[in-house]
Amino acid sequence: MINIKLVVVGKLKEKFHKDEINEYLKRLSRYSKVNIIEVEEEKIKENSSIKENEIILNKEGNACLKQIKENEFVFLLDLHGKEISSEDFAQKLNDLSLNYSTITFVIGGSLGVSDELRKRSNFKLKLSPMTFTHQMTRIIILEQIYRAFKINNNETYHK
Repeated sequence: MINIKLVVVGKLKEKFHKDEINEYLKRLSRYSKVNIIEVEEEKIKENSSIKENEIILNKEGNACLKQIKENEFVFLLDLHGKEISSEDFAQKLNDLSLNYSTITFVIGGSLGVSDELRKRSNFKLKLSPMTFTHQMTRIIILEQIYRAFKINNNETYHK
């Protein structure tokens, strides 16, 4: 059984987001062990300078990097990443499961991610040209992971 790990900046605030996350974690439990690791989101001043933002990016990036082991495949959720279909994503997860015991997904903070975290990633994944909140991104990627398992197991799931 493959391990899925989400390393995310910040905590969930809304109960309805937590409920939806828990629903997908329950559904995924028959296919995979899923672990969500929340790292601290740094406070951003309203008129912060480029240098201050860089410091925040590096702090959050380093906190994420500490949660990633060398032998993990890392998907970085990135607005500048590659868009792929659900079917291609399912195939990629299936292929990766042959060589990796843990597949990690990283969701950065509101400023994005550090260069070091970007370098560590194996695949930059763009969910959509639209921007989503970090909370919604968690739900969307968990839904896509669940969909991928359903596809890979030839099980019915709504389209």
